[in-house]
Amino acid sequence: MLRWQIAIQDNRGNMAIAHEDGNVHKTEDGLRRWPLQNDIDNPAYVPEEALPQIPMEGISVTDLNTTFFEELRNSYTQDRNCSILCQLFNKDCKDNSLIHALDEVWKKSYDEGRFHLLDGIIYHRTKHTCVMTVVDRSLINLVLKECHDSPFSGHLSEDRTREKVKTCIWWPMWQNNVAEYCKTCDRCQKANKSTGKRLGNMIKIQEPRRPWEIVHMDWVTGLPPGGDRSYNACLVIVDRFSKTPMFLPCHKDDTAMDTALLIWNRVVSWTGIFTNIISDRDPIFTSALWTNLHQLFGTELSFSTAYHPQNDGLAERIIETLEDMVRRFCAYGLVFKDCDGFTHYWCALLPALELAYKTSIHASTNQTPAMLEKGWNPKLPQHSLRKDLIEIHPTAASSKGMLDKARKHALKCMEDSFAYAKDKWDR
Repeated sequence: MLRWQIAIQDNRGNMAIAHEDGNVHKTEDGLRRWPLQNDIDNPAYVPEEALPQIPMEGISVTDLNTTFFEELRNSYTQDRNCSILCQLFNKDCKDNSLIHALDEVWKKSYDEGRFHLLDGIIYHRTKHTCVMTVVDRSLINLVLKECHDSPFSGHLSEDRTREKVKTCIWWPMWQNNVAEYCKTCDRCQKANKSTGKRLGNMIKIQEPRRPWEIVHMDWVTGLPPGGDRSYNACLVIVDRFSKTPMFLPCHKDDTAMDTALLIWNRVVSWTGIFTNIISDRDPIFTSALWTNLHQLFGTELSFSTAYHPQNDGLAERIIETLEDMVRRFCAYGLVFKDCDGFTHYWCALLPALELAYKTSIHASTNQTPAMLEKGWNPKLPQHSLRKDLIEIHPTAASSKGMLDKARKHALKCMEDSFAYAKDKWDR
C-alpha cells in the first residue's frame, strides 16, 4: 500500500476513487473489492442462496454395480443345472445321482473339473481363461452388447466379438449365440461393405522386426466438420508389425508442415521415429518440406505404384474398418448419441474405436495389436465382470520371454498369411 501511495501522490488532485463491482473485474486481486461483510449494508450484497456452491474436495471411487452379481446369483436358483452344481459343491461327498441329472454339456464340463464355486458364483475354467457362468438371458445380452455394440468394441466381426466374450462369461452353446447375435445386428448389416479383388499381382513388402519400424499412412476424407476445430479428415497410421492403428483427426487441406507437426505432437513420443513409411503418392508426401523433415529423422519414404495398389492395402483395409465402425455409431450425420443422451461428433469416438481395434485379435497375427506392441491388453469395461477372480500372472523374468515368443509367432503367422494371400491373389 505504501508503494501505491507513493506512486499516486503526484496525481491526487486529478483522481477520484470509485468502487467497481467485483463481478466486473474477476481477474483482479482482492484489494479492489469492497471490504464489507455480505449483509444488507453492503451495496454489493448477494443473498446466500444466490452464492455459488463450492463442492468439498474428496475422493470418488466408482465400481461395477453389485446388482449384476446379485442378479447372477439369484438366476442360479431358476436354472436346473446351476442349482445342481451348487448342491454338488456344497456336499462333502460325491453324489452320482445329482451328477447324472446334469445335461450332457454340463456333465462333461463337470467331469473334466472345469466348474468352481467362489462367493456363490460358478466359474468355468479352460486352458487359458476362468470366467463366470451366466445363464440368465438378460445378463447374457448385456455382456454381448458390451462386447459388440459399445464404442470400445466397435461393432467388429464375429471372430473378434467371440474373442472378447470368451474372456468375460461362459454359457452352453455360447459360440452359436455370439454368431447369431452378430449376424442379426442391424447396424452391422447396414454398414458392412462388399469387397472385391483388384487387378495386379501381390508384391511382398519388407517385414519389420519390431513395432513401429515400418508404418502405413493414409487419410480418410469427405467427413463432415466435427469437434471444436471442425475437423473434416482423419489421418490413419498403422504399425505393420503389430497392426496397431492410430486415428488422428485433422483437416483435408492441412499442409505438409501441419501434418508433420501433428505426427510430432501426437505420435513420435509414443512410437519413436519410423524407419520406413508406406503410403500412396499424395501431394503431402511429395512436398519438399515433408521429405526434408523425414530426412532429418533418418526416414526413407516408400511409395506404392499404380500397378500394385495392394502395397498400401493395410492402411486402406483399416480405413474401411474405421469407416464401418464410425458409420455404425454415427449413421445420421456422423453424430453419435450415447445411452445418456449426450451427443458426440465422429472425432470424439476415435479414441474408443482405436482401443477397440487394438484389443481385438488380428487375423494375420493371431494376437491382439496391443499384446504385440506392449505385452498386455488394456482393461475394457466388460473386464470389470472378472474383478472377483484371482488371476495368476507370469513372473517378470519370464514375461519378456513370453513377449519375444509371441512376436516370433506373429512374424511366422504374417509370413504364412502373405503366402496364402499371394496364392489366392495371383490365381
